[in-house]
Amino acid sequence: MKKTPKDQKNTACSSPYEFHGRIPFQQAIPLGMQHVLAMFVGNLTPLMIICGICNITTDDPALYVTLLQNAMLAAGVITLIQLWSIGPIGGQVPVIMGTSSGFLGVMRGVAGSIGGIAGYSAILGASMIGGLCEAVLGFFIKPLRKFFPPVVTGTVVLSIGLSLISVGVNSFAGGNANKDFGSLENLFVGLVVLIIIVILKHFTKGLTSTSCILFGIIAGYILCTAMGFILPKTATAVVDGATVEYTKSWVVNWGRIGESSWIAVPKLLPVKPTFELNAILSIIIMFLVTAVETIGDISGCIEGGMGREATAKELSGGVVCDGCGSVISALFSSLPTTSFSQNVGLVTMTKVVNRMALTCGAVFLVLAGLSPKLAAVISIMPQSVLGGAAVMMFASIAVSGIKLLTKYGITNRVVTIVSIAMGLGFGLGATSGALAGMPERLQLIFGGSGIVPAAVLAIILNIAIPKEREDIENEARANSAAD
Repeated sequence: MKKTPKDQKNTACSSPYEFHGRIPFQQAIPLGMQHVLAMFVGNLTPLMIICGICNITTDDPALYVTLLQNAMLAAGVITLIQLWSIGPIGGQVPVIMGTSSGFLGVMRGVAGSIGGIAGYSAILGASMIGGLCEAVLGFFIKPLRKFFPPVVTGTVVLSIGLSLISVGVNSFAGGNANKDFGSLENLFVGLVVLIIIVILKHFTKGLTSTSCILFGIIAGYILCTAMGFILPKTATAVVDGATVEYTKSWVVNWGRIGESSWIAVPKLLPVKPTFELNAILSIIIMFLVTAVETIGDISGCIEGGMGREATAKELSGGVVCDGCGSVISALFSSLPTTSFSQNVGLVTMTKVVNRMALTCGAVFLVLAGLSPKLAAVISIMPQSVLGGAAVMMFASIAVSGIKLLTKYGITNRVVTIVSIAMGLGFGLGATSGALAGMPERLQLIFGGSGIVPAAVLAIILNIAIPKEREDIENEARANSAAD
């Protein structure tokens, strides 16, 4: 007989596969560290991009370091709230929170149109307003639940997974921002990490199996360090007609750890928010769409990690935490913080949903925010090492979406909704330039990943297309499983 969440809460067990299970710290710490390693680079990347557009990196490098530090601290604090909840804030679900890349398109437009530190300030003000709106929306998830049956949440989860696959492959090949992108060394490192993860996952038992991602990434560090003693660390490339020398991306820069300080106290509002109407209107729409993505993330995480539907309470608390978390992030002058899809992939792949383990990861994020030296250990990770783990994790999110879509049967109506949402919505949104004829603001919202148009089309089609008897019965089964 399958345990309900309430039964699990009242059961004192020692399994990493139970959310409320009590496991020893020597097991919880490495399992939690997996999540930190999986999301560390992705958590900082959106911030680094926006800071670059706003010229913060060159105009005020000290502020740039402070913002990076605050981003880690905010992610850890908000993850703890999501795991344990404070009243209605937090769904008590195995979800790691991090800086959202879904806002990048809109934020780049705001930063580019306003410019400089003023653009960053406008983003923070809009994030505060948008976060509050999403939090309010979260309280109405239960009456709105009928608009998010498995055909909608499954489509969203599937589109999230598909949109991240290219991100994983990009890291696997070394990161396209690096001059040695696609080199044999990067592909070799990524492949070795992937093979080690598969071997540990399926040919070993105990800690090495459940912590296969962590050990795979550690092996990647060791491999890259060893390669540094054998292979040349630098190469040359022609840039604007001039030959320049560069360091290969797989090289581990251990010296960066020594350059970092041990402790640095975070600052509240190092950048003061301003409230610009155009920025608020653009970003607030993205917050509403992000609520749908969060529902998909939580649904995929619960389905993939626990084998059941997410309850209305879990979805509501998760979305409220999403909104309130973004307000907290803005108080640290960090960007919107939402559920991190990379870690959903890790949960669905390993089935490790233990709250104690994820709490250890969240505490490490807080410590990384307080100690730049500790954060530097992870920040030096080569992209190809992360990519070796990411390609498998991200693809597993898409598989969770397929499981949601097929769990209660595939009818002709479901086929039509998914076909149009994925084919037209995801296809157009994920194809660069396909929406060039639309107004710029709509391009910012619907272009890029394809998640937003796929979600919107799935919701509209689910309302518009009449349900057959089999569809009604399947949705009733899904709703009863989620209550």
